[in-house]
Formats: sequence, C-alpha cells, structure tokens
Amino acid sequence: MDKNLLKKLQNDLEGDFKLDTLTKALYATDASVYRKSPLGVAFPKSVNDIKELVRFAGENNIGLIPRTAGTSLAGQCVGDGIVVDVSKHFTQILHLNLEKKQITVQPGVIRDELNQYLEPYGLFFGPNTSTSNRCMIGGMVGNNSSGTTSIQYGVTRDKVVSLKTVLSDGSEADFSALSPTEIAEKSNSKTFESSIYKNIYKELTNKSLQKEILKEFPKPEIHRRNTGYAVDELLKSSVFGGEAPNLNLCHLLSGSEGTLAFTTEITLQLDDLPPKRSAMVVTHYKTLEDSLSDVAPVMEHSLHTCEMMDKVILDCTKNNREQLKNRFFVEGDPAALLMLEVKAHTEEELQAQIEKLQSTIRKSGLSYASPVLRGAEINMALELRKAGLGLLGNMVGDRKAVACIEDTAVALADLKNFIGEFTQIMKGYGQDAVYYAHAGAGELHLRPILNLKKSEDVRLFRAITTDVAKLTKKYKGSFSGEHGDGIVRAEFIPLMIGKKNYELLKRIKTYFDPQNIFNPGKIVDAYPMDDALRYEIDREEPQVETLFDFSDSEGILKAAEKCNGSGDCRKTHHMKGAMCPSYHATKNEKDTTRGRANALREFLTVSDKPNKFDQKELKAVFDLCLSCKACASECPSNVDVATLKAEFLYQYQEVNGYPLRSKLFAYNTKLNRLGSKVSVLTNAIYDSSVLGGLLKKSAGVAAERSLPKVSSFDFDTYLQKFKNQNSTTKSKVVLYIDEFTNYLDVDLGKDAIELLVRLGYDVELFYAESGRTYISKGFLKQAKKLALDNIGKLKAFVDDGCPVIGLEPSAILTFRDEYKRFSDDTETVAAIALNCYLFEEFMAKEIQKGEITKNNFTSEAKTVKVHNHCHQKALSNQKVTFDILNLPENYSVSIIASGCCGMAGSFGYEKEHYEVSMQIGELKLFPSVRKSDQDVIISANGTSCRHQIYDGTQRKALHPVSILKNALIN
Repeated sequence: MDKNLLKKLQNDLEGDFKLDTLTKALYATDASVYRKSPLGVAFPKSVNDIKELVRFAGENNIGLIPRTAGTSLAGQCVGDGIVVDVSKHFTQILHLNLEKKQITVQPGVIRDELNQYLEPYGLFFGPNTSTSNRCMIGGMVGNNSSGTTSIQYGVTRDKVVSLKTVLSDGSEADFSALSPTEIAEKSNSKTFESSIYKNIYKELTNKSLQKEILKEFPKPEIHRRNTGYAVDELLKSSVFGGEAPNLNLCHLLSGSEGTLAFTTEITLQLDDLPPKRSAMVVTHYKTLEDSLSDVAPVMEHSLHTCEMMDKVILDCTKNNREQLKNRFFVEGDPAALLMLEVKAHTEEELQAQIEKLQSTIRKSGLSYASPVLRGAEINMALELRKAGLGLLGNMVGDRKAVACIEDTAVALADLKNFIGEFTQIMKGYGQDAVYYAHAGAGELHLRPILNLKKSEDVRLFRAITTDVAKLTKKYKGSFSGEHGDGIVRAEFIPLMIGKKNYELLKRIKTYFDPQNIFNPGKIVDAYPMDDALRYEIDREEPQVETLFDFSDSEGILKAAEKCNGSGDCRKTHHMKGAMCPSYHATKNEKDTTRGRANALREFLTVSDKPNKFDQKELKAVFDLCLSCKACASECPSNVDVATLKAEFLYQYQEVNGYPLRSKLFAYNTKLNRLGSKVSVLTNAIYDSSVLGGLLKKSAGVAAERSLPKVSSFDFDTYLQKFKNQNSTTKSKVVLYIDEFTNYLDVDLGKDAIELLVRLGYDVELFYAESGRTYISKGFLKQAKKLALDNIGKLKAFVDDGCPVIGLEPSAILTFRDEYKRFSDDTETVAAIALNCYLFEEFMAKEIQKGEITKNNFTSEAKTVKVHNHCHQKALSNQKVTFDILNLPENYSVSIIASGCCGMAGSFGYEKEHYEVSMQIGELKLFPSVRKSDQDVIISANGTSCRHQIYDGTQRKALHPVSILKNALIN
C-alpha cells in the first residue's frame, strides 16, 4: 500500500489515524488465537470520518475491520486492512424513549454502563456477556451476544429495533421494521439501499430456497445461533410467508460481524428491571454427566440463570487473588456445579420457588450439595463464573485452553447426548476438555488444551474443530452459539448450513458489499482457521535473560503470553476496581494491561537485538504504567505489569543509560538522609518559589507539585520514653521504620510507636530501606542487593516468632512480593512473607483475638472516609482497614470506591505525567474528598496517596494509625 495515500487519509480524517509500529502491534490481536498486522488503525470522530474511510477502502480495495473493545474470541477484530476503533469517540447515549422503553446509543457505549444509566428508570438491556463491564453495544450487535440472561431475556438480535449505518457505497441507511407495503415502496427507489431490499426479497421469496434454509439451518428452538447470516430469522416475516407482520433487516445485520454495513447508531428495546429479590441454588456434582442430567429438569422452573462450571475452571480460581474469596460456597471438590438463580417480587414467592427447585434437585438425587446463596453472595458467585474465560489464560506454560469449539449450542434435549459424544471425540485425541457456561441455553463452552506453537497441535486444532463441527451438524445445532464465526469457525459454515445456503450467504454479502471492504475473510470467503495464528509455528523460542526470577511463569515471555486478550483491563472508572488507572484517563489501548502485555510479547519475539528490551515502542507502552499492581489481582490471568515494567526499565536502561531524574528518585532515600541532617535549610529551599522552582525544573518535576518535607528524628529515644511510661502486657512486635517513615513521615512513626506501646505491646524497631524506589525506577541490581541483605535480617524475626509490622504499604509489601523474585531461597522468603504485616492486618488480627478492644478508644462520634493504597488492594485487602477504624464504637467508616489516586510514587511528580496523574485523581478520589464535610476524617495509608490528596484537594489525610492514636483514651 502506498504510504503517501495512507498519510493523506491521515490528514483527511477529523479523528486519529495511526500508522506507527506500536499501534499496529497492539491491534494485531484480539481475544482470539489470531494475529494479523493491520495497515493502520483509525479512530473516527464522526460519521463523515466513517464515510471517508469507506470511500478510501473502496477506491483502494482495502478491508475495514470494525472494533469496539476487541474481546472477540473467534478473530472477528483482526485483519490486514484498516482497523476502525469506535470505542474512543462513538460513546454517547443519544436518546431514551420511556414510553416505548427504547434507547438509542452509539456503538461504543459499554453494556454495564448503559445499565447504570437506565437503572433509575427501572429499565435495563437484558443480553449479557462475561465481558459486560467493558464490552460495547456495537460489538454485541455484531456478535449477537447473549450471555447468562438469555434464558429469560433473549439475545441481542431480539432487542435491536433499528440501526443507522453507512453502506459500502458511502451512503447512509436506517434499518428498522418495515411492513410489506413499506418494503415495496423502499424497493422502488434507485438507491443502493433499495437494491439490497430488492435482492433480499427476490432471494427469500423462492420457495425451494426457503425449504433448503429450514432443512439445513440449526433447530429453531436453539435461540443462541450465529452460524452465518440469520436468513432463517427473516423467513419469520409475513413478507416471506411467516407470522411476523414486518420485516427488519436488523435481524440480518445482528451477528453479521460488521461484514455487511458499518453501524453508527443503535436503538434497543429495553426490559423492566428483574425482581429485586433473588436466590441462587448451587448444585454440586461428582461427575459432569450427573450435572448434565439435571439441566432439563431444573430448566422446567423459571430460572434467570442456569450456568455450569467444571473442575478445571474451579481449580483455576484457587490461584487467583481476586477470585479466591468468591469460592466461599464451593463444598468439597466437585467435578461440576450448576448455578441456578430464581427471582421474585416478594420473599414468600421467592421461598416458594426455592423450595420447588430444591424438590426437583432432591428428586433426581444426583447433587451431593446445594447451598442457597443470597444478596451479595450471588454476585460473588457470578463474578467467579464470569472470570472463567480469563482464568483459563492462567495455565502455566504453552498449553492453553483454546477457543475453537467453545461455542456449540444444541437443543436442550440433545445436550447430554451431545456432550457424551463430544467427550468420546476428545478422548480419541487424548484430550481433557474444559466445560463451562450456559447449560440452561444448551450451550457449553468446550475447549481443548493445545499448544498452538507446535505444528502437531495445530493439526489437532483443525482436526478437533472439524470433528466437533460434524457432531454439531448431526444434532442440527449451531456451531457458533454466541461468540460468532470469525476466522475460527467461518470455514465450517458450508458444512453447517449446506452449500446451497452458503452460496446464498455469499450473494447477500455481494448485495451489501460488492467490493468486499467490510471485514473481509469473515463469514464468507473465510480465511483458513489454522493460518495467521498468534505464534509462529515450531519457532525457536526466544531466549530472554532477566534479573527478576520469572520461573513461576517459565520466563518473562510466557508471563506476557498469559494475557489472552479478554480485556478486563478495559473497564472504565465507572466499574469497581483499579485496573488500569492510566487507561481510565486516556482510553488508549496502549495504556491497558493487555496492551502492555501484547507489546512486550510482540517485541521480545520479533527483536533481533542482543538486548530484546531495547525498543522505543516498549518505552512508550510502559510510560504511563503507574505500577499500581491492580492487574496482579484483577487480571484473571494475573498479568503483573508492574513487575514486567520494572524488568523492562532495568534492561532498557542497561543499554541506554539511567537518566538523571530516575537516579534522583531511585536514590531518594540517600538524598533524604543527607537533607534531613540540615532539614531546616532543605525545607526552606523546597518552599522557596525561586530555589524550589529551579530544583523542580532541573529535576523534571512538575512545577505544580509541592515537595515533601524531610525530617530527622530519634525514634529509639522516643520509643524508650513511651516504654518507661507504659507497662508491657502483650507480645513482642517489630515495627518496621521504612525509608518513607524515617525521613518524610516522622509523625506517623511517632504515632505508631505511641499506639502500640500504649496498647501494651513490647515494641522493637527495625530500620531498613525496602528497595521500592529502586524497583519502581528499574534499578534492580541495587534493589536486589538491599533485598538479599534484608532477607537475612527479616529471617531472624521469623525465627524469634516476632511479627514485622509496616506502615507504608508499598514498602512492607515489597517483602511479600518482589523479594521472591530476588532470592532463590524460596522457603525463607515465603516464611518472611507470612511474618510481615500491614499495620492494619496486624491490628485486625489482634482485634479478632480479643487483644485489642473498643474499651481502649474514645466513644466520641466521628465519620471516616477511607482511601487505601493500590498495593494493599492488590496484595492484601481493604476490609482490614475498615475493621480497625470501626473499633471506636461511634466511628462511622466508609471506603471510597476510588481506584488509584494517580500519584504512584514518583509518577505524579514527573512533569510529563502530572496532567494524567491529576486526571486519575479527578475521576473518583478528589470529588469524593471534596464533597466530604470538613469534620470528616480522610484516611489514606500511602504516603503518595496523602500527598496526592493534599495537592488535589488541599485536605490533609491521615494514616489509620494516626486516626487510632488520636482516638486512644488515657
């Protein structure tokens, strides 16, 4: 392709059109096994931009690949043309018609955010997906998504009222329900749109063709079916002899994967919110077959959810920090679970439904346990199930659960027999498959475990897919139930619907898109399912040496390859969780966990440099990573980008040198130690608009930032003073005076000493630099030296049985996290990790033991709002802070749903990051603090968090230790 033409297009668009290597690498994959590098990536801002892209594609014979969140499992979002990402600008909710219960949105509106908007009106959009907190309505229409709710609310196709589109000739067309008379009028005009109606009418009034469709398409009772274009749905119209009064070509466009037209607006039919009272019965089974036997009987009840998880998925949740707590209801070691949800308007109705359902379960006698979940417990169970897809990426090594046959749907009556035959096919290939998902809809997501880096397994990939396609055809099922055909299944459409019907689909494609510019290679004239895979087959694995130990993932490359593209990191700040703060601010793919993992995988694989990390693209992709570690827990695959970034920085700087500013931040503790010796002078310089301004400018620090004051203090003398005044009644503890407490947060250290001693603990002080500043700036050699030295000292406390308590989360949690990657003495490091506590963790544990009671604290009423450090959220939990601050009996405590504060150590100080840092703070944290009354105590346990809150709101936040110290009674 002529680069000058592409650059001209760049100038002709109102939105961005990116041609750089990094962007093309980021958009070369989705959540499938495929990789195709596009010519470029467009981010249209208007319908005119889309028209310009259509014109350009037509004139230059280039494909346009529409994309929203890029979570497609079948390869719908990859191609070698221009990827058109509407997720950034086409994000408006346009109009709500309460009378008709309809809403019009742009394709980039996120499903869960739409339902947040609708909730006050008592309405919601019913179709759901496991990716609902980041998937977008345009993608749901293109894929005809359904999800857990389909047994009650149907699929996306059922809800699409009308679509505004750009056709392949650049004209606009509105598709909606039309009567036979309106169809005739539409067909009489001379527009490109009218020719579509004319040709569709001509094709589907053919009686022999109608018979062929009814004979070959999936059974009509299978409501999840996306195999090819839904011409069988059109036959329901009276125009073609059916019972439906109108014809709506939206039924054809839904599930067409963007191959027929480019959608710009979508009008949806909404449902009333479901009854608020709900319960979930979770039946446990010793065999998969037993669970399948129970599906048909339980579906005789009015279930809102009937989902299944098998042992493989359940075992994956055991090793996921975020999901471990959601396993609370699992009893024993089941081979499979059914999650059966009922809803009602009254408690009496709900109880009656539960009892009837339990009666059916008891009658079958196949389940060995069936706990009943209520309220928040149901959401926790559903989160566990929804995480299943991403958790499969957590399998260590190259063998993965591969999405190829995971979308089969059969009639409910055929489900057990189908699975039985499927299991035999898999056994024939020596495969243990993964079973999970929508049992009540006759659809289970079935995945073989394959290594698609090996030619032998790529052959199995095709062979298994072919055999299961034939089995699905035998039961007249749909090979693409909800995830679509994409690349992986489109090749099998002729087998699934017959060659005559496939030729019809090809003609329909031509009527809409004669030049084949819309998402070519999907549905018709498909790309081969075993070409353009994400990994080069039978490649020699790149050898990548690292300073960190990545043996838990079999190396850093495989740590990056754990990302399967499920896109959990693309949820916005409107959803719970902190991942990924820079994406929340920028909405750029490069600022997601997925983007960073994909870029690292790409460049470590293709680089021919001696140091494979020496890539400017990697520097760009990690630039806005705040190292918050939210991905370490919230990413289902536990892709820890903070650790990947630290290794990258080390490797890159070893080649390109360590910048002065990085040295200043990395060696900050040494500088603070020197500055503290003349603290009055140091702080005067920091406060000076002239000298402080020059200092910030020379160091590359944002002029808007206040510099933290340094102090020098004798903690040992202070401790002894309080020991002399108080008797020891409890056990010995070690208070860790970290590098931040020692020089920047002296008052916090004093408060901790006073609180512990006055509560009766025998306190010993431990001074050490954790290495956090070195790690965050990639000075890993220095950090490792510190770590190995500290490990020896910390082991002594383990041997003595003395818990080590830390005040600054980023420091104490370094002992539990990064130290395991510095030392090969895994047993010692593991013991140290168990012996090191956040101050809040230790206090909460002592409260549970009855060692600390409310009698030690004031009964005065106060309100506290808590913002917790990101590392605490990722590596510990927030409840401990909530619990200890509730110890004073009249304290009212709430946790701010704040995500990351935006400071992240040095990140928020750096002049080029200041704006993003403050944008992140403004998303949740700052507004919550500002609307709090002045007498509300703001709690923040991170030194950076407290500084950010002050800079952003001029409110002083206190560490929980200081709050409790102030609440002590004499």
